Amino acid sequence: MPVRSTVQLGDPALRVPATEVPDPGSAQTARTAADLADTLADWVARTGYGRGIAAPQIGVPQRIVHLHLDTPWTLVNPRIVGRSEETWEPWDACLSFSVQFFCKVRRATWVEVVYRSPDGERHELRADGDLGELLQHEIDHLDGIMAVDRMTSTNTLCMRSEFERRHRDESPYHT
Repeated sequence: MPVRSTVQLGDPALRVPATEVPDPGSAQTARTAADLADTLADWVARTGYGRGIAAPQIGVPQRIVHLHLDTPWTLVNPRIVGRSEETWEPWDACLSFSVQFFCKVRRATWVEVVYRSPDGERHELRADGDLGELLQHEIDHLDGIMAVDRMTSTNTLCMRSEFERRHRDESPYHT
């Protein structure tokens, strides 16, 4: 499948809530998932950054997310159905910022997510830490919300070179 262009911050398409996928097992869903996987892999190969990508970031306004942590994982129609009242402030960046700047964001310490796998099976999970933060980031994309909307302060905004020099060790990219 092809590597797709990534929609960048400022494009109004990133602010439009994505629509539900009517058939998680369709050929179109499989093509979108493959394009997401290839596009994410390209970002990681070129920049060393990228753990997840949402379909609106490649111009597909549907509720599909692809993650690649230890293994690839596609979530169809994911929704956050529960979250902690307690929050934390991790560093965040985005492929839709071309991973050029980072900022601290406020996230719930854990979330409960329901989703379908590409075969249509329903799943539920509770995630905290880096996975919980990543799921919140990607599901926000499906709802038209960007990481900059969750920024704790403009004082945390920094360019990638400064992030790497000063803050990388306290992020999911420390290895």
